Amino acid sequence: MATIVANAGVGIADLARARFVLATSASVRVPPTWLPTLRILKIAGAVGIPLGLLGAQPIAIAAAIGLILFFVGAVVAHLRARALRAIVGPGRYLALAVASLILLVAR
Repeated sequence: MATIVANAGVGIADLARARFVLATSASVRVPPTWLPTLRILKIAGAVGIPLGLLGAQPIAIAAAIGLILFFVGAVVAHLRARALRAIVGPGRYLALAVASLILLVAR
């Protein structure tokens, strides 16, 4: 549930073009043209995971894997940009996605 809420929240912040989203993406050198695609991926993960609770477990597992890959990429982007102060955020989202995958597979 935390993964759903967290990714939906950050997806909404992306939609609103919140200052922290723009600042963080600029600090890790993500082009502004990528932001619409990245927000869609986060929101898709937030929508896909609860589908597992409704019986569509393969979709939920795919969504969790997608979020894991997304946030591994985010962590790598932070490492490459040496934005170590900001790496905690994507690290937390990554941990939530991994926990969700573990719970989904264990069901």
